[in-house]
Amino acid sequence: MTVENIHVSLGERSYDIKIGAGNLGTLGALCREAGLSGTAAVVSNTTVAPLYWERVRGSLQEAGFRPVLISLPDGESYKNSRTLDLIYDGLMDAGLDRGSFIVALGGGVIGDMAGFAAASYLRGIPFVQVPTTLLSQVDSSVGGKTGINHPKGKNMIGAFYQPRAVLIDVTTLETLPEREFLCGIGEIIKYGVVLDAGFFAFLEEKGELLLRRDREALIHAVSRACAIKARVVETDEREGGLRAVLNYGHTLGHAVETLTGYTRYLHGEAVAIGMVQAALISEKFGFCSREDGERITALIKRLGLPTALPDFPPAAYVEALSHDKKVRENGLLFICNQGIGDHRMERVNDLNALLEICRIGE
Repeated sequence: MTVENIHVSLGERSYDIKIGAGNLGTLGALCREAGLSGTAAVVSNTTVAPLYWERVRGSLQEAGFRPVLISLPDGESYKNSRTLDLIYDGLMDAGLDRGSFIVALGGGVIGDMAGFAAASYLRGIPFVQVPTTLLSQVDSSVGGKTGINHPKGKNMIGAFYQPRAVLIDVTTLETLPEREFLCGIGEIIKYGVVLDAGFFAFLEEKGELLLRRDREALIHAVSRACAIKARVVETDEREGGLRAVLNYGHTLGHAVETLTGYTRYLHGEAVAIGMVQAALISEKFGFCSREDGERITALIKRLGLPTALPDFPPAAYVEALSHDKKVRENGLLFICNQGIGDHRMERVNDLNALLEICRIGE
């Protein structure tokens, strides 16, 4: 079985992403290679820990670490300051010091919260990402974005803090519920739409293999997505320019999540809806053809993701968009697709006009 290694080159913050099938048991050795030591606080949740904690604990113990488990409730609705305090409580109870580290074992919520805890506990201790959902494998585990949600907006509180290593085992996807799996497919499509036309064509051709969770197809898709993101992060680590392109589909997607209280749609589903609307907006702005927009929408539908904005008043969307992190004094930075495989960033001052382009409730 193929094993891929993607290097993220960020000077002293550089790290490797190891991607394979059945390689979860190499975690301890990877942590040793990364120069880590002491107690390993494994932050997970009540869904993932029963599946993988014993294997992770054994690998860490075999490598000479002292693993402890901090298990949190599962779900996006728990990505908040109250749950973050549970992590701090666990770290303090286990006596973690600056010679210890955190392992984030789970999906994007766990990775974001454990990473933020690592960035802030004792003003910063190392952490390792072990993402177990497709969404987190191709997106949130790579690039160092950490944080929690606030009632007024998603990911409004956080820090850029790079992991020491990322370990991806695609066999963990075999236990993933279908909706969670499809969320990752949505993020994978994003990379093709705005950064790699060849990868988009691969998804059009091999999409059914991915839906069947073929291991080789998954390793290829995850590796390509991680490599694309790694190159973007190397160019723009803290989202001062190019990295904003990774927010394609996320602007309206985050608005959907906010308006529905993070309960009706999973993140990848909301992003898929946002991508369909972004393609419509890109077409209206003259950046892509109707045919390109139809290809994007068709692929999203074919791979089982939603496309329609939920039926809220346009004013509600405008209010939600006004809290987006990409809003500045000179407007909202909106990410458009330029055809398929390229992108363009546009400043939008009139949010009402933007919503007039979208198809709400269709």
